[in-house]
This record gives sequence, structure tokens and C-alpha cells, in this order.
Amino acid sequence: MASALEELQKDLEEVKVLLEKATRKRVRDALTTEKSKIETEIKNKMQQKSQRKAEHLENEKPAAVVAPITTGYTVKISNYGWDQSDKFVKIYITLTGVHQVPTENVQVHFTERSFDLLVKNLNGKSYSMIVNNLLKPISVEGSSKKVKTDTVLILCRKKAENTRWDYLTQVEKECKEKEKPSYDTETDPSEGLMNVLKKIYEDGDDDMKRTINKAWVESREKQAKGDTEF
Repeated sequence: MASALEELQKDLEEVKVLLEKATRKRVRDALTTEKSKIETEIKNKMQQKSQRKAEHLENEKPAAVVAPITTGYTVKISNYGWDQSDKFVKIYITLTGVHQVPTENVQVHFTERSFDLLVKNLNGKSYSMIVNNLLKPISVEGSSKKVKTDTVLILCRKKAENTRWDYLTQVEKECKEKEKPSYDTETDPSEGLMNVLKKIYEDGDDDMKRTINKAWVESREKQAKGDTEF
């Protein structure tokens, strides 16, 4: 059974044939009007058919599977490396696959003396790193981050360029300085040396203690001998 569109196309062909044969103006005008009417109907039918086909194809498409975003738990980042240039202090954090997560999942917030990094939904986990009490002030506007293969690079812009940072944070500086032996310039210099030797002796193993004892005895013997000869 012919479809409505096919019937209209046959009607159009027949009207065209009649129009070619017609000689009377009134007849030709009527046929021309009918021809336009049929052409309009055909056009509408074809548009409807195309639309139905598109809707059918859309319905046949498999529904997109949206993977659930699971952030899991947050891992605190403790391993990192850093170096510096005249303008920047650079902190390197290694996170496998970090370059594959959306850009907005890697966030860094800066203040004048701190920064905190948050990486969301990386292999089902979030990763955070907070560094407070930076050794010296940084420029918040000039600081930024870069995501490279398996690495997040944090760029802290030094507020005072061409200055060297011996430590990343003030706390690290204080801890390191506490570990250094203190030398009081107003006391006997040998007392400071004795404190150093005492610390080495206390922290050393048996061999180290024997070595220090031997050196101490020999030193005392030399001093006694020198005093006798004098």
C-alpha cells in the first residue's frame, strides 16, 4: 500500500503533466495553485518523516552511564620536594594520574604566609597538603600552580625577589636551629667544644664512645706532659 507521501508525489507528477498540456489561463492558474499546494504538503510530510527518524535514532541511543563521583577519604600529603629561583619557591608533589583529573579538581589557595592544596577524586580519593608559616612572605597574586604528568607544581612568588630561602617554613628553621650546638662567645671556647663532644658521645655507639674516650685520655696526657716540661 502506497504511503501518503508517495501518493502526493504521484499527484504532483500528474498535475505537472496536465499543466504542460493546458492552454486555457483559468485552467493553468488552477493547476499552478494545486501544484504549489501539493509541493507544500510534500515538503511538510518529508520534514515530519525526518523528525520522526531523528527521534527514533535518539531513543535507540544507549543511555549515558555517569560514573558516580566517589571522593572516598582524604589522604594527607607529607612527601614533597622543593627548590627555588630568584623569583619563585617551587614545591613538587608527586601524585600518579593527577594530570588526568579535571582541572577544577586541583585547587590551591594562597595567603601571604601559607598555601593549601586539595586534589579531589583522584583514583577514588582526595589528597590535601597544608603548609603554614612559610619562611618569608609571598605574593598571593603572583603565585600559581601547574599540573604536569603525575606531578603538581606549586609556584610561590617571592615578595622579596633575589632573596634566598634556607628553609621552606619558619617551623623548619626553628627546629633545625635547635639541633645546632650553641656556642656562647662570652664563655670559654673550649666549653662549647666540650658540649659538642658530649652530645656526640651520648648519641654515639660503643665504638664511637671508645674512640672519644681514647682521644680524651691522650689529650689529657699531652696536656700533663706539656705542663711538666714547662
